[in-house]
Amino acid sequence: MESPGPETSVSKVAVRSSVIESIKGWSLSGVRIRKEELRQKITMPEYLRLAMKDAIASKDVEAGKRHYDFTSIGHDTPPVTAPESPLIVFINSKSGGRFGPELKVLLQDLMSEEQVFDLLKVKPHEFIQYGLGCLEKFASLGDSCAKETRERLRIVVAGGDGTVGWVLGCLGELHKAGRDPVPPTAIIPLGTGNDLSRSFGWGGSFPFNWKTAIKKTLDKAIRGPTSRLDSWNLAISMPGSADLDTPYSLKQTEEDVLDEDLKREGALPEKVSCFQGVFYNYFSIGMDAQVAYGFHHLRNEKPYLAQGPISNKIIYSSYSCKQGWFFTPCIADPGLRGLNNILKLHVKRLNCTEWEPITIPSSVRSIVALNLHSYASGRNPWGKLKPEYSTKGFVEAKADDGVLEVFGFKHGWHASFVMVELISAKHIAQASEIRFELRGGAWKEAFMQMDGEPWKQPMNNEFSTFVDIKRVPFQSVMINGE
Repeated sequence: MESPGPETSVSKVAVRSSVIESIKGWSLSGVRIRKEELRQKITMPEYLRLAMKDAIASKDVEAGKRHYDFTSIGHDTPPVTAPESPLIVFINSKSGGRFGPELKVLLQDLMSEEQVFDLLKVKPHEFIQYGLGCLEKFASLGDSCAKETRERLRIVVAGGDGTVGWVLGCLGELHKAGRDPVPPTAIIPLGTGNDLSRSFGWGGSFPFNWKTAIKKTLDKAIRGPTSRLDSWNLAISMPGSADLDTPYSLKQTEEDVLDEDLKREGALPEKVSCFQGVFYNYFSIGMDAQVAYGFHHLRNEKPYLAQGPISNKIIYSSYSCKQGWFFTPCIADPGLRGLNNILKLHVKRLNCTEWEPITIPSSVRSIVALNLHSYASGRNPWGKLKPEYSTKGFVEAKADDGVLEVFGFKHGWHASFVMVELISAKHIAQASEIRFELRGGAWKEAFMQMDGEPWKQPMNNEFSTFVDIKRVPFQSVMINGE
């Protein structure tokens, strides 16, 4: 089903930008990068690769010890040296349409099979616990090659924003455990939106000539400078026992971690269910999350429809119309579509300790807390600030400034004009901490998403559901592709 007017323009802009980026990649990629020279720079010594492989397969750091190379601690044979910039690649082979499995094979050929991990088989936390643990074990035994390999290690993630966030979250556990340095991360964009990839210069789409472009990508990954990225902890506290179908980035916890500085009004339920997760780009509530939820389930039920980023965007645009994002059903009271009917918002400004209540405009049907300046395939809904906005205390958005930009969409037409940058979104607040309070009323459920992973959130008429967002105290290290 085609959507009229501005929505068609949005689809055309998205398709055109993807094609242009792919052509750029085709004309510039793979120039003067020799395969053997690249392999020598990024491939680890065989004994380390095999040791990590055994440790991960056995889920035991000690399992790799039989590969320990004693030449690194003073035996007669020449010592093994660490590569200039060893790489580990995580690939979501389900991403990128039909290209995912082929890309995996090419990456394994460019370095080694043991350095490329399919996330369907090896999870990032397993590599960090057992693979990196094995390197650190060898280093503690005096293996200088293992020590230098660990210190020089860089990560490449081939996937969409959700996959990148998953890996970054697991790498963040290294900092918590005092296992520094945390390896910096580069991106091969295989998703639909690829906003994290765009924000750090890795492009918004997988190039047509990927078989040659991949060499240039890996070369950038070992040479590129680094920058910082804020990440945000999200905590949900909801009444009763929960049977919540959440994305993998949101896990149930036993502890209620809501900020007690802001008192919860009214009666509290006897039992609460709590969930925690981390996001890097955005969290949203409302109609956009409902559309994402419908698209996500359609793609899972009919995977043959999702053959690549362009087809995904076309299906997504069509689904937006079907869900009522553009046309509110006549049988529903339009007033119930405004989030102010179910939602209260409090924020803490940067360098402030007091919570401040924020009025949500009655016209807003979707509210977004955004960390990057790239949203929905490279759009900038916060926009370039007009002079009148600076008088309200708003500043330009950055990925490492310690604040989230909170804005709203009124409906699909409003969102469409924002996406083609004719107007900006409805500016609501900039905040270093956020609390959303949801109470059901006429609504039985709300839709939420973080970094493109949506879920259906049940609501209660008697007790509130709370969502707290607070910045993670350390920043992720990203490799810049430009």
